[in-house]
Amino acid sequence: MKFLRYSSFAAILAVLLFLACKRENSATLLSSAEERLGEAAVELVELSKPSVVCDVATPTSISLRYCAGPSGAPSGFTVTWMTQPDFFNNGGDYFADSDPRLCKATFTGAKYILGPNQCVVINIGAALVEEGVTSNCTAPLSCVTAKYIFRGYNSATATLPRSVYSEGWECSTLPCPPIETGCTFTQGYWKTHGPVGCVKGNNKNEWAVTSLVLGTVTYTDQQLCTIFNNSVGGNGLISLAHQLIAAKLNIANGSSSSAIASTIAAADALIGGLVIPPVGSGWLAPSATSSLTVKLTEYNEGLIGPGHCN
Repeated sequence: MKFLRYSSFAAILAVLLFLACKRENSATLLSSAEERLGEAAVELVELSKPSVVCDVATPTSISLRYCAGPSGAPSGFTVTWMTQPDFFNNGGDYFADSDPRLCKATFTGAKYILGPNQCVVINIGAALVEEGVTSNCTAPLSCVTAKYIFRGYNSATATLPRSVYSEGWECSTLPCPPIETGCTFTQGYWKTHGPVGCVKGNNKNEWAVTSLVLGTVTYTDQQLCTIFNNSVGGNGLISLAHQLIAAKLNIANGSSSSAIASTIAAADALIGGLVIPPVGSGWLAPSATSSLTVKLTEYNEGLIGPGHCN
């Protein structure tokens, strides 16, 4: 009988302990749920402050890396920019959002709807004319101005106002490329507008030099003329020399060399001390010279560089 009383007491005690633990766990779960709801409520009060940093650039455009922050950008985002001189002339401050001088680009296309902490690379100064992108400044950026100040914000949703602006970020275009000057003539033109032996009809000698270096060998204008008049005959050295002579005559005549300088250097290095027929008996396989010959031809014909003379 005593055992039964003790057994009943132990059972009642176990039940009470179980109920107490269950109540405590329920309170803990309720507290955790309330905390999570509180955190969610904080996240939904406003959209996160994004970040905008420079990525890559060309002379006429700058790519930016836009990151939406923890809230994401469920309605897309807007990036604004102004030149660095305008920024400082405005007292080191941004133009007002309503100021037409402030450049804006709004990104609402599907690929610009960003999830939490998602980033995307955008290009300012190029490729702004696409579905889901609107801007009041679609012209290329200026490599003369070079420096621009960018910042952005996550766009408002149906229930949340837009985010605060990101920190401003100064980015620069690449330097302006060399200005192409002059124009080019083909090797056929120089072959008929040169010294005796390379002149036809009433044409005049328009060669600006009386000698050129091809490889490491110097040739007089008369020797260059004989090379021009020599048939290729399967010798890659001769076909390369024809275009190399024309390119160097174009440059001597005032054409910009920026588009072809590296090719000329490579051609001279390949020729080296070989003496070009009929002045000498040098020879190169066409397969070794073809890529350089094609590039020089493109320059002389105006497909690259400053363009062909009309």
